[in-house]
Amino acid sequence: MLNRLFRGRGIGGGRAGGQGRGAGGGNKPGAGPSGSCVCPKCGYKLTHQVAKRCMDQTCPKCGTQMVRE
Repeated sequence: MLNRLFRGRGIGGGRAGGQGRGAGGGNKPGAGPSGSCVCPKCGYKLTHQVAKRCMDQTCPKCGTQMVRE
């Protein structure tokens, strides 16, 4: 009965939700203005600056690309 009712109307659940974050997650989108940028090599921390991605900054001590904490 239900199949007959919705046949040809494009209504259905689907199997792939598409709600994943991708492989590894990476930097959190929309993580907000607070937080820190951390060097994964030596552990040096910088205060995160608004409109500057951590991954675009390098560690002042060792030159490694920073990551968001």
